[in-house]
Amino acid sequence: MKEAYRWDDYFERVQEYLDSGRLDPEELVPKRALERDLGEMRAAVLAGKRDWADVMKKKGFRLYFPIFIGKFDVDVLQKWFLEDPQSRDALRQLWDTGDQSRGTDGSMEETVNRIRAFAARMPAKFKGAGTPMRPISVLLMALGAERHPPFKRTEFEKTYKDLDYPLPPPNSDAAGLYVHALRFLDRFIEEARARGFKCPNNRLEAQSVLWGVAPPPRNGPDPKPDLQKLADELLFDVGFLREIEKLLDDKRQVIFQGPPGTGKTFVARKLAACLAGSPERVRLVQFHPSFAYEDFVQGYRPTLQAGQPGFELRNGPLLEAAERARAEPDARHFLIIDEINRGNLAKVFGELYFLLEYRGEEMRLQYSDKPFSLPGNLHVVGTMNTADRSIALVDLALRRRFHFVEFHPDQPPVRGLLRRWLEKNDPASTWVADVVDRANRGLDDRQAAIGPSYFMKPDLDDETVRLIWKHNVLPYLEERLAGEHDRLRDFDLDRLRGAAKEEDDGPGADDADR
Repeated sequence: MKEAYRWDDYFERVQEYLDSGRLDPEELVPKRALERDLGEMRAAVLAGKRDWADVMKKKGFRLYFPIFIGKFDVDVLQKWFLEDPQSRDALRQLWDTGDQSRGTDGSMEETVNRIRAFAARMPAKFKGAGTPMRPISVLLMALGAERHPPFKRTEFEKTYKDLDYPLPPPNSDAAGLYVHALRFLDRFIEEARARGFKCPNNRLEAQSVLWGVAPPPRNGPDPKPDLQKLADELLFDVGFLREIEKLLDDKRQVIFQGPPGTGKTFVARKLAACLAGSPERVRLVQFHPSFAYEDFVQGYRPTLQAGQPGFELRNGPLLEAAERARAEPDARHFLIIDEINRGNLAKVFGELYFLLEYRGEEMRLQYSDKPFSLPGNLHVVGTMNTADRSIALVDLALRRRFHFVEFHPDQPPVRGLLRRWLEKNDPASTWVADVVDRANRGLDDRQAAIGPSYFMKPDLDDETVRLIWKHNVLPYLEERLAGEHDRLRDFDLDRLRGAAKEEDDGPGADDADR
């Protein structure tokens, strides 16, 4: 672990922020007000009062709770608190320190156990690592905000990177992320004292300064995504990637369409992470025939309430991605919809037909009385398999809202991709590219051509090629050539390899083969 971080440069900006006088009114005053209301709510829960949830109606609670958590999470939590009696038991487990005093902290291990126990009982909407920790950290303010300040993963990780401070381990759960942040705040306080700063003097002040400090000055505009580096990795021409970026800037929605095995999903994920600046700003969902509006946008899902079966309103990946994008208005966020044509799109998209085209305008969703809009920084990338006959279900209304990008083996950037990859990684196997090209010419159906990704594998050898051909390619061809069984012998691997070799050896071989 590094010991010398960029603290001196950072504390120059800390001093500027403290001199601005914004710390108290912008950060500490609202947090102290919410801390008081949460403390009152905690006391009511631990005392077993029936009106404990009424605290949420207080002005301070209603004003500040959504600021630190986000309105969608607030709605889910308030519904849980008001309708599920078990939520009080979960809060008691989080807040009961063995006495009624506030500020009792116990060991870091105890804090971890409290967080994990509470996270396990939260509504299903709160999954992952950073997602549940944000509301949990705000609820922990009831134990004393100076010891348990609010947490926001993006803000902390931005500061870690700014200071070249170690990030939390990649497999960290919610509690692990929070403990890492608390230890960082303690280090932050030590560094401030070493430089003669009277503030920050506790974790709440340190966290508030962290949220308020301006980002480091840049020389010129923000750095652009390194599309050339990505193009080199993908073995694509960089102009192809830049063209997609322009299409996304225009409509904010594109669909990659082509036969299977042409790398549509792989490229979509790589390009989205590059343009977004982080894979954490990329969400992937796959459509299928049973996928519905309630799965994608918002809907009621079965749950247990007080031990009885019931339903609760849950946000789908579309609303969750929109919320994350809205929280970072200066960053690109992406929602990748794999196999977009496999769903019943008119039913799955619902009001999105309008919202995709009119960004910024609001509509009321099917299951909500609150207006909703798609943020302009949320981009949608779909992938579509042209060999799938369900492509016919994609109607013109949706086509008008997306740009379409072709991924076909007979045109760039997929044309020649397998040969380029083999020449770079396994020159002895370049004959496979000749076989695939010859098979695609014989198939004579560009919408169902054999894609290169079947064979873009490390340690490719003749045996591996035969296995792939027998168990992946031939079953696919057999389906495409239904009713033309006699044609399958034209796609025998040895026959194609021999014909390709004759073609390479000299003119006239192709005619002799026919």
